[in-house]
Amino acid sequence: MFESICAALRGPLLSVMRIMSGLLLLQHGTGKILKFPANVVPGNFNIWTLPGYAGIIELVCGGLLVIGLFSRSAAFIASGMTAVAYFMVHAPQGFFPLLNKGELAALYSFVFLYLAVAGPGPLSVDAFRRTDKK
Repeated sequence: MFESICAALRGPLLSVMRIMSGLLLLQHGTGKILKFPANVVPGNFNIWTLPGYAGIIELVCGGLLVIGLFSRSAAFIASGMTAVAYFMVHAPQGFFPLLNKGELAALYSFVFLYLAVAGPGPLSVDAFRRTDKK
């Protein structure tokens, strides 16, 4: 019985994970690029730096993941971006993610890698586009 409930929820929960992960990534992008919410980034923030490029990726890929459009590509790019963030910013501060404050970047990287492989789930523009062509 539990197995059948899990099987029924597998697709919708995959979509929920994609949407929530996308929203969490999107907030980093809106903070850096759109300055919303206010005071997320320092006043001397420059978009033409690595954090600025990351903000663009967070904004675009986060939005695409939320609506489920080009989900696999967006998730793969987001996974790579968060892996780079971990190894460039956090790993030099120590081996353990708990101590180098990199657990969020590492988790994001693996969640987005999973989404790139698993796909967007049934509640997505990608799924709608697939069924529309049949």
